[in-house]
Amino acid sequence: MLDFHQGDFTLPGEAGYEALTLALARKWGADVIRDSDGTKLSDEIVSAGYRIYSTICIIRQHNAFAEAHPDAQQQTFLISEPVIAESEHVDISLIKGYYTEQFELNTDEDSLTYWQVWDRTENVEIPREQWHYEDGRVVVDGCKPWHSYTASFLCWRVWEEINMYNHTTNGWTSAHLRQLDPRHPAAWKYLRDWLENWCVENPQTNVVRLTSLFYNFVWIWGDDARHRNRFTDWASYDFTVSPAALKAFEAQYGYALTAEDFVNGGKFQVTHMPPTKAKRDYMSFIHAFVADKARELVEIIHRHGKLAYVFYDDSWVGMEPYGGHFGDIGLDGIIKCVFSGFECRLCAGVNTPTHELRFHPYLFPVGLGGLPTFSEGGHPEKDAMEYWLHVRRALARQSVDRIGLGGYLHLTEGYPQFVDVIEQMAMDFRRLKALHSHGAPYVLPCRVAVLHTWGSLRPWTLSGHFHETFMHPLIHINEALSGLPVDVKFISFEDAENGILDNVDVVINAGRAGDAWSGGEAWHSTRLVEALTEFVHRGGTFIGVGQPSAVPGHDTFFRMAHVLGIDEDTGARVCHGRWTFAAETDSRIRVLADCLGNNHNLYLTDGRVRVLCAKDGVPQMTLRSFGKGMGIYMSGFSVNPESTAMLLDLLRLACGHGDGKYIPGDRRVEAAYFPVDKTLVAMNNSEQPVETTVLTDEGELRLALSPLEMKFVLL
Repeated sequence: MLDFHQGDFTLPGEAGYEALTLALARKWGADVIRDSDGTKLSDEIVSAGYRIYSTICIIRQHNAFAEAHPDAQQQTFLISEPVIAESEHVDISLIKGYYTEQFELNTDEDSLTYWQVWDRTENVEIPREQWHYEDGRVVVDGCKPWHSYTASFLCWRVWEEINMYNHTTNGWTSAHLRQLDPRHPAAWKYLRDWLENWCVENPQTNVVRLTSLFYNFVWIWGDDARHRNRFTDWASYDFTVSPAALKAFEAQYGYALTAEDFVNGGKFQVTHMPPTKAKRDYMSFIHAFVADKARELVEIIHRHGKLAYVFYDDSWVGMEPYGGHFGDIGLDGIIKCVFSGFECRLCAGVNTPTHELRFHPYLFPVGLGGLPTFSEGGHPEKDAMEYWLHVRRALARQSVDRIGLGGYLHLTEGYPQFVDVIEQMAMDFRRLKALHSHGAPYVLPCRVAVLHTWGSLRPWTLSGHFHETFMHPLIHINEALSGLPVDVKFISFEDAENGILDNVDVVINAGRAGDAWSGGEAWHSTRLVEALTEFVHRGGTFIGVGQPSAVPGHDTFFRMAHVLGIDEDTGARVCHGRWTFAAETDSRIRVLADCLGNNHNLYLTDGRVRVLCAKDGVPQMTLRSFGKGMGIYMSGFSVNPESTAMLLDLLRLACGHGDGKYIPGDRRVEAAYFPVDKTLVAMNNSEQPVETTVLTDEGELRLALSPLEMKFVLL
């Protein structure tokens, strides 16, 4: 009989708390003990018979070398605050408004060649002979009065951002860690030698946990506490730049990048917008570099008989687990911190031997949102359960190999309910993993493709965690899909033009006009519109959410309006009459109006559209037959158990699967059926007890579930 009390759990240990560490290792069934940032493992813990993970952030533990070789530090382009010219001369203070503990100007000659000054009013670059640098400022001559001017410049990043966050949020008092750039030859030799020595000096370590690789996600801070977070993008490549990188890029690609290619007038090249050709090329360039260097580190680790795992957060940029070079690195495992179901699916699909989830809450006094966790006023057991509700439904669809925690273990003292919650989660995870090991769960014959700019390169995520992109409808769609019994893939607009729709039943396009998720200028493509129109006419379904297929310059704002039967008025149709309608119900779809948006500019394009929900006389959810298929529109989507059930209703309707097998009658409950083990996993997502029925091959099953319960039922 399987023992669900032991194994597949990584525990954060802590020197000075040996008894607690070993007691919780037994209670939670840990087989691995790891250190965390700011903690160490004592000999007593290391020799207790557990496998040992050791955490290394390869680029941020070397202040002495960084101080001796300041040109080996990492850099970024910044842009000054705009200055309005009052005369022919403008004095631009470069670093003004930025957090000076994070940035220092790089005024080396190599750096100055990449600086730029722009007249933003006229959108032209100012010739180099019209400006000069002096004492932290750029002085510009020949200006046009009342025009706006900015300067773009390179800065050293002198405080590694995760270390900076922990100092300012969690009260760390250690040295401010700097970060080295592996592109610098001396730094790279030093890092290789350092890792060789570290492996020799740490024979107890079984797994080197790289946290992460080389380049952090972009996190630019301001000097005013009211505007501390000036810019964050978890998938940006801005922090990889340097004169050496720019020269190497030009030599390889045959054209030069400029500061403007990065700062983009102050908007930066954010992941949420369709990339320029320069950005795509630069991403490919950095990806190849990171993979090449990471492979050298992995070879060192393997040579010393250890495994190499990578943490897919923090300094992951350039790694691209779904990119073309990731497999060349040779990593033995990937670890992802998770708040949500889509993050579980993001980790689980990576092509690597081992997949591990690091659960939240992190064992820190304060959570990422700034609220107390393991401190006065905190309720970590509630936080843990809230995250688990999202995670478990995704794990019921696609398993991983391991779970664990991170942080300061001693903070769990005084929180016995948290300790018990983690114990139950660990057992439930092991039961799910065992079921997956015998066979996949039942899925509906419904193949869903989420269509956006990044396609399969960036599946599931919008860049960042749910709490950072929560306002966008697509992240809510992804979260809902992560636990539904359907096959999901992510495709690009190029994919849609080139035959991938032959293997798809439903296409979902959700986003805001012009962004990477709706698609922006990709919708100018006649071939794309033709392919999707034919796809629907032959029997497929196109689901549009928000401003799908939106781009100006055509007869309709939504390029797929002819399929959806609905469009958005951007101001050109204020004199046009509108179709009247009567909202109707459909017994196959239980509409949740609260999860939709409220766009007052929507209008029907013809009288054949069925309106399933309207607000203030404006349609917000519609269904339209088109050929053998249909178009479905929702003005927005926010995820919760009932809206997730509504999305499943739509997918079942689209795929013609109406029997409802293995779908609980109560919308607060979800289920996954594992045919090989004849086991139904039912999950009550509410805080109330629920009684419901589930149609199975053996007939109707009655279930009674306690609040938030996950029940395993043998049929």
